[in-house]
Amino acid sequence: MEKDIDIDGLRLHYDVTGPEGAPAVVLMHGWGCDHTTVRSVAAVLEPAMRVYNLDLPGHGRSDEPPTAWGVGEYTDLVEKFTRMLGIDDPVLIGHSFGGRIGLLMASRNPISRMVLIDAAGIKPRRGPRYYIKVYSFKAARRLLPLVLGRRRGQEVIDRWRGKAGSADYRNSSPVMRAVMSRCVNQDLKHVMPAIKASTLLIWGENDTATPLADAKYMERHIPDAGLVSFEGAGHYSFLDNPGGFRAVMREFFKKDLTQNN
Repeated sequence: MEKDIDIDGLRLHYDVTGPEGAPAVVLMHGWGCDHTTVRSVAAVLEPAMRVYNLDLPGHGRSDEPPTAWGVGEYTDLVEKFTRMLGIDDPVLIGHSFGGRIGLLMASRNPISRMVLIDAAGIKPRRGPRYYIKVYSFKAARRLLPLVLGRRRGQEVIDRWRGKAGSADYRNSSPVMRAVMSRCVNQDLKHVMPAIKASTLLIWGENDTATPLADAKYMERHIPDAGLVSFEGAGHYSFLDNPGGFRAVMREFFKKDLTQNN
């Protein structure tokens, strides 16, 4: 069932499936996606669990954030969502960007369990070429308006930014570009030891966006975490190996799927 809820003046769209009164699951997609991208994840659990599948702000049919939010603001909103709907101790499932929110939320709230799928949250290591590009851009942003004039200089800067950024960055609005830049540079390693919930990590061994090394770090630093990786799968491991993904999820949620079916 497709629904909207107003949280502090921001419209949050979500899809809710599964029996009322069953254990609650909050499902969060990755950057540049929406709730339909992870619909197959919801389908594994909805026969016996109540799945709240969100369009995160700035994605799908939810409003954009009013300012350049970081992971903290996104997490605040999801926490408010659970309180408004009376959801206690939910299961959290996050893919990619949604995993950032899951990490922070699980570190400061009672959470039943958590599944992180090719999750972001560890700041990527940067080589010298990256810093040369960043500092060159910063210098150009200051100098070009002086040399070419404010309007012409800004046009050149915008073209440079569009060519240099990732596809996700280029396809985002100005506000969401600022959000993306802020969130990518937030490292959540420090919150991992505070996560008390049993955590399942599902990863593609060929993931280049959030490499398998990130999953191994999470497995070591989240106290009750276990890792399952799929050979040949990439950043969307749940789509690259749907059969293996379903089997792992059904085993992890075996008790819920048996009791509530």
